[in-house]
Amino acid sequence: MCYPLLAAFGEEWEPVSKAAVGAWGVVYSLFLLYALSRDGVSLFIDVVFVPIHEGGHLFFSWFGQFLAIAGGTIFQLGVPLAVGLAFAYRREILGTAFGLFCFFENFLSVGVYMADARARALPLLTVGDTDNVIHDWAYLFGRLGLLQYDTAIGRFVRFTGWVGMFTVVGWLAYRGQLFRSKMA
Repeated sequence: MCYPLLAAFGEEWEPVSKAAVGAWGVVYSLFLLYALSRDGVSLFIDVVFVPIHEGGHLFFSWFGQFLAIAGGTIFQLGVPLAVGLAFAYRREILGTAFGLFCFFENFLSVGVYMADARARALPLLTVGDTDNVIHDWAYLFGRLGLLQYDTAIGRFVRFTGWVGMFTVVGWLAYRGQLFRSKMA
């Protein structure tokens, strides 16, 4: 193989019990019901990812204003994606599902934030100077000439998050062989 690092992705997944897959499937299903009841807005798990988002701004501040502002979302999505990929590299089903589920869950709040770019109705959080708070997506969309599409892009991102979360739960059930019968 020309990329030895990728060889691990060709290996078999580590076995996992149906009970563990079933338990996690219930947890994810309950979370999806909770998120649907709140329309994916202001979910309890967001308190974990807000500091990661803010840390992204600080980390990327070394690379200029555009990346400093985009860095919040880059970290917010990148951290759970990295977790999911790290577990996929180790071929661990439950960890992969967790990381990828969190990755797609973050699309909900990112989509809400994007859709607010013109309205700027959401309360903004910041680290540091509270007098000069910039709405990430108003700035980013403005610089990219996409501000008039904020709500459409936000809706698409949220839709992608919902599809992704449901897909992860389906993948977990498939990998955990929850719905496969044993053939003799």
